[in-house]
Amino acid sequence: MSDVSPIEMPAKSPAKEYLTRGTASYRRASLALFLSGFSTFSLLYCVQPLLPIFADEFSVSPAESSLALSLSTGFLAVAIICAAAVSEGLGRRSLMSISLVGAALLTIATAFAPSWHLLLVIRALEGLVLGGVPAVAMAYLAEEIDPRGLGATMGLYVGGTAFGGMSGRVLTGIFAEYLTWRPALLLVGAIGLAAAIGFIALLPPSRNFARRSGFDPKFHLRAWLGHVRNPALPFIFAIAFFAMGSFVTIYNYAGFLLVAAPYDLTQTELGLIFAVYLFGIGASSIGGMLGDRFGHFAVLLTGIAITAAGSALTLSASLPIIIFGIIVLTSGFFMSHSIASGLVGKLARGTKGHASSLYMLGYYVGSSVMGSAGGWFFAIEGWSAVVSFTLGMLTFAFASACAARSFSRRKL
Repeated sequence: MSDVSPIEMPAKSPAKEYLTRGTASYRRASLALFLSGFSTFSLLYCVQPLLPIFADEFSVSPAESSLALSLSTGFLAVAIICAAAVSEGLGRRSLMSISLVGAALLTIATAFAPSWHLLLVIRALEGLVLGGVPAVAMAYLAEEIDPRGLGATMGLYVGGTAFGGMSGRVLTGIFAEYLTWRPALLLVGAIGLAAAIGFIALLPPSRNFARRSGFDPKFHLRAWLGHVRNPALPFIFAIAFFAMGSFVTIYNYAGFLLVAAPYDLTQTELGLIFAVYLFGIGASSIGGMLGDRFGHFAVLLTGIAITAAGSALTLSASLPIIIFGIIVLTSGFFMSHSIASGLVGKLARGTKGHASSLYMLGYYVGSSVMGSAGGWFFAIEGWSAVVSFTLGMLTFAFASACAARSFSRRKL
């Protein structure tokens, strides 16, 4: 197989050997990518229910406590760009394996951090290490899975991220109440390490990927610029920024709202609320299948609208309605994310890993920047200002989806 990139030789390419449904290799790849999503997001978001605890223990503000998450997602965003380039030489499977093991070990190290600033340094390093997973995983799926079933398979991967995000939050909240936050992070790190080992054992080698020897900055720059010049893709990247920013903002500061009067939830009760991520697992898989059948942009727009409706519902003073709003928001977000991430692979003209890295860059910059900015709104005007902020972001996400549909040159 030639190692010349599609961007350099677009005329012909070798026959693809895709993983198709019903085969043992397909099942192994599906389970392995599910585990990678689970491990990545459980390790990344396990600190989210601990933000009120960090604020009290280290005497920092809500916005400052959010740095335990925002630094990780911010450095992860930077690392994703580098990861796409590194994976071209190191290989998709190898880079993901190293990243998952390294992140699990750093989570375990976080449990022993003696100071707030050292904790932040470790979390920043964890973000850098985790950058080797999300964009590369999306590229692996786009390259190795039969395109006819890519939407459903991408939905399964996103479902793994939802399950990981839920598990990290729920388990950490429960462990923190009964064991304190340090043993909680230690246990979550150990679970992530076990998932990483399972990923390494299960994932089949790449069939449709050829390593590039050496490092050619011009090649990577041309690849990224090519995707930025694609008329539709920049709007998909914008969706990632605004949708993820709104989603993380709600989850970052809902804990501060619900542990205070009149709700006074315990850490266990707060952690259990994050079990609504189960709805995200179902929504991502269903969204992928609906997109394959009824059109990806129609389902994408619906998902963003559902996310906005869920955010608005959290303005209620009733705890059951607030929880229902978080359920609706979670379902809509994961539906739209599974569709948008799948569209990147379909719209990209070659070098899919680079296209995925730009999508994930927008995704995590939105999480980092907007997730922290939401703390300013919460401190000044309270929860209603946080919701207004998220609805504004979702309006931009919806407009970006409309623009991407208009500029798309394919019927998807």
